[in-house]
Amino acid sequence: MPHPLVSAIGHETDAPLLDLVADYRASTPTDAAKRIVPDVAEESRGLRLARSRIRAAVAGTITRCDHELAAIRSRPVLATPSTMVDARSRDLAETLGRARRTMSHAIAVEAGSVATLHAQVRALSPASVLERGYAVVHDAEGAIVRDATTIDAGDLLRIRVAQGELTAEAR
Repeated sequence: MPHPLVSAIGHETDAPLLDLVADYRASTPTDAAKRIVPDVAEESRGLRLARSRIRAAVAGTITRCDHELAAIRSRPVLATPSTMVDARSRDLAETLGRARRTMSHAIAVEAGSVATLHAQVRALSPASVLERGYAVVHDAEGAIVRDATTIDAGDLLRIRVAQGELTAEAR
C-alpha cells in the first residue's frame, strides 16, 4: 500500500486479521495516534539538534580549511615568492656568462683559422705570384702561352706583370 497501515482496535484481547497485515500494531487508538502524528516538541528538538550539528560541521570544515590555508601561506616559496625567481635569475646569469665566454673563445679560435686560411689563399693567388716577379704571357688571340714553340717570330704578345701590362714582339 502507498500509505502505512496501522491497526488500533482498542483494548481487545483478540488478534484480528488486520493486525497480521498492518505495518504497525498499537494497543490503543491513542498509542496509534502518537505513533502516526509526530510530537511537535520532539520534532523541534530534533531540528534544533540537526541545525546545531550542521553548524558544528560547517565551523569545523572552515577551521580545518583555514588551518590548511595558513600552512600553505607559511611555506617559504609562498611567503617570499621572489626567492625562487631570484635563484633562477642567478642561474640564468651564470649560464649566460658561461655561454658568452665559450662563444668568445670559439670566435677567437676560428678567427685564427680564418687568418691562416687568408694567408694561404693570398700566397696562392695569381696576384701574389705576379708580385714575386712572375708574368703571364698572352698571344694575339688572348690565350695564355704555355709553350714557347707555339709562338712564331714576329707574333705580338701581351705580358701581364704585377703592376700593369706590356706588349712585345716574339723573336
